Amino acid sequence: MKFKLFKEVVLLTDIPEKKLKKGDVATIVDYHPAGDNEAGYTLEVFNALGDTIAIVTLPESEIEPLKGNEVFSVRSLESVK
Repeated sequence: MKFKLFKEVVLLTDIPEKKLKKGDVATIVDYHPAGDNEAGYTLEVFNALGDTIAIVTLPESEIEPLKGNEVFSVRSLESVK
């Protein structure tokens, strides 16, 4: 397991069915095998007010840790197509 539970990570891919975009931040809530000997993670995504808006499962290759030179920003979910 590369990432610790309850740490925030960045999505490296769009997930249109959940209205999520590459660069969105999610919190790791579970760890499990994802196939092809790759780790998998269940992630919870929150809106700016702290409400859960999505729960997704992704392989480790589709997330990365936050970096110190990154800045949070806000976007509307309605703007995703």
